[in-house]
Amino acid sequence: MKTRVLGAFCVVAFLGASTMYQILPDQVSASASDSLEASMPAMPAPTVTLIEVTEADFESVERLPGRTQAYRLAEIRPQVSGLLLQRLFEEGEFVEQGQALYQIDSARYELDLQRAEANLMTAQANAELAELNLKRIESLRQSDAVSQYDVDQVQNALAQAQAALMTANAAKRDAELNIEYTRVYAPISGQISQSLITEGALVTANQAQPLAVITQLDPVYVDVMQSSSDHLRMRSILAEAGSLPVTLEFADGSSYRQTGQLQFSSVFVSESTGSVQLRMLFPNPEHTLLPGMFVHARLPVNSQRGFLIPQQAAIRDNNGNLNVWKLQPDNSVHQVAIDVAREQGNQWLVTNGLQSGDRIVLEGFQRLAPGVVVNY
Repeated sequence: MKTRVLGAFCVVAFLGASTMYQILPDQVSASASDSLEASMPAMPAPTVTLIEVTEADFESVERLPGRTQAYRLAEIRPQVSGLLLQRLFEEGEFVEQGQALYQIDSARYELDLQRAEANLMTAQANAELAELNLKRIESLRQSDAVSQYDVDQVQNALAQAQAALMTANAAKRDAELNIEYTRVYAPISGQISQSLITEGALVTANQAQPLAVITQLDPVYVDVMQSSSDHLRMRSILAEAGSLPVTLEFADGSSYRQTGQLQFSSVFVSESTGSVQLRMLFPNPEHTLLPGMFVHARLPVNSQRGFLIPQQAAIRDNNGNLNVWKLQPDNSVHQVAIDVAREQGNQWLVTNGLQSGDRIVLEGFQRLAPGVVVNY
């Protein structure tokens, strides 16, 4: 009997010890975990860079490719034939209108002038003699010493002498002009090219090859092509505004400092491209624009109200829509969907989704989530 009681007591003691062993480790583990969590520091709020957006009116600009054209270009050609004696300018320099450029041998034309002057003197003498003869025969006619036929004959001789005098005067003026043309002058002001013919060469009047070319570089034209549909919209804007300022952009992306004006548009639409030619005029005081340069003309086509934000501030979701992280009054951030009208450089023009004074995240997206409080 004692043995049975002792055995039962041992079993109960073993079971109690086993239960305590199972409970105690769980309590110890939970206590250690709570102590570890209490000892770990809280994660710091992410730091971001913010920008504040402001609503404003922005012009929509159409960018059209084109090329520059010289305002005026003059090819210098001789008007008389002869030996080219001298070049009177430095190649590449700026020449003024009326400046002497070349000297052609004038010896032969000086002889022609002398002959013309001699012929003129003869014609003058013949005309004076014809006038005297007419006076004499008119006095004789009054006394019926001569017939009317004789008077008519003398009057006719006087008319012929006067015509010969006019011809001699014209011949003399022609000889004087030929001497003047032996010196070649600049017809316009501008920058002159290299001389295409050297001294000692024989030139002919109105030859095909020019002696040099003068280009007027200030102002300068820019010719571009615009689609006919865009052209109709631009014409309506031009009718309202009265003028259309234009800016230029070089091939490397830099901007030309001077502002130009639209001069005219062609009245023909290209059948092959469906486009219209536009011509613009730009001041070029420093000769930055040279004929034949490839440029882009920027024409304002309309005005739109919205917000300009850097493209890096907008994130696309899985559906391709643009969103920004917007700061809330409690310094938390939330994603807001935005609508953009167009791309302008490296910025978006936002038309919906933001208000003036809103602050959005520009940098520091890595640890953001809806409702996260941020530092800035």
